[in-house]
This record gives sequence, structure tokens and C-alpha cells, in this order.
Amino acid sequence: MPSLCVYLRRGILRRYRQVPRTEADGAFNYSRAVNRRGLLNSGVCGCCGPLRPRYKRLVDNIFPEDPKDGLSKSDMEKLTFYAVSAPEKLDRIGAYLAERLSRDVVRHRYGYVVIAMEALDQLLMACHSQSIKPFVESFLHMVAKLLESREPDLQVLGTNSFVKFANIEEDTPSYHRRYDFFVSQFSAMCHSTHEDTETRTRIRVAGIKGLQGVVRKTVNDELQAIIWEPQHMDKLIPSMLFNMQDSDDLDSSLLSL
Repeated sequence: MPSLCVYLRRGILRRYRQVPRTEADGAFNYSRAVNRRGLLNSGVCGCCGPLRPRYKRLVDNIFPEDPKDGLSKSDMEKLTFYAVSAPEKLDRIGAYLAERLSRDVVRHRYGYVVIAMEALDQLLMACHSQSIKPFVESFLHMVAKLLESREPDLQVLGTNSFVKFANIEEDTPSYHRRYDFFVSQFSAMCHSTHEDTETRTRIRVAGIKGLQGVVRKTVNDELQAIIWEPQHMDKLIPSMLFNMQDSDDLDSSLLSL
């Protein structure tokens, strides 16, 4: 007795009957023959969805349709569990998140940018292994992307994530990692000349906190010799001295962050 699969195959082939015989007849009109959604649901064809890597599906699920709804906590828990269980996938997760964040920054979809950085912060806090290093590279790339933005909110967001990262003690120091860009960027933020006084203060305070994070991270990574190099100190010290004249405003802002 023919199986169900045989009947299905016969039925589909019958509906896909090749009717055009001349060039004038045109290509096959599959839309008339069969409903594509029906095929996808039947599992006979259209298996592109299931073939999508699991880590990408897990990452996509943490983003709600409306960014105002915020990070999906239940889906974030699934992504975190997957990352902890399969640390070798961390670099791919980080690279895919970086890809999404870069796209959202360009499209000015800042709500999704905030969600992506929140997810990164949680993954950094949850994952501690040798596989964290490639993930950190993607993380720092995303932080740099935010710091280069002209949007003050994104600059502050990137700084806050960097400070959280600076407080994490990695299992082994990364001797190849350099923080030159971050020293330069945070120093530039310390000299912000934004026309709005409150925004200018926020950016400067973020710059100071970022420099503190760089110093803390390099010391924890046993790379303190690098941070004391002249090219870095020539930026660090002037940035601190420049803001001492507005110390009252900065002190109150530091306490509020």
C-alpha cells in the first residue's frame, strides 16, 4: 500500500504539471499551482527557515517587533543558556549582534541598539571562559561604533557598556588587546563643546568615566605599562585638568550616573 509521502508527492507533481510548450507560453506559474505557505507548513519543501543557524534564531528572538517593549527576558535567558552551554558559539553570536547593531545605527533605529547592548552586557556577565576573547573583540567593535556616533545618547550608552566590561575580570589577560582608540575617543569626549550645557556635561562625564575604565582594565589585564606610555598620558592628564574648572557640575553629574 503506497505510503502517505507517495500520495503527497504524486499530488504535488500533478499540480506542478508542465504546461508551456513554446517560448510564448512563458515560465511556469507556480503561484497558481500551489500555495507556497501551504508547502512550507507541510514540511515537504521550503526548509530554509529550519536551516538558519540556531544562534541567529536565538539572537533574533530577543528583539521585539516594537523596540519600546524592550529586551525579551525569556528569549534572553534562552540565548544566555545556549551561550554558556556552547561557548564555542560566542564569537558567532557576537559577530551577528555586531552586524545587527551596525545596521540599526545606520538606520537610526536606536531602540534596537539599546536592546543589543543590553544583551551584550548580560552575555559578558554570564560567560567566563577561553571562548570569551573573540566575543570581546566583537563587543569592543560595537562600543567603538557607538562612541564614533554623533548621538550623545549612543556615546553615553557605549561608555556605560565599556565601564561594565572594565569591571569584569577575565580568566587570562589579553596581551594583544590595545585600548589606544578608547583613550583617544574618551579624551575627545572630555573636551566636548556641545552647545547644550547639560548634554555637554553628560558627554564629558562619560569621557572621564571611560578613561577610568581604561585605566582599571589595563591594570587588571597586567598591561599597566602600556597605559603609562607618553602618547596616552598626554591625553589622559590634560583631559582631567581641563574638566577641573567645572568640577562642581561634573561631581553632581558623576553622582547621578
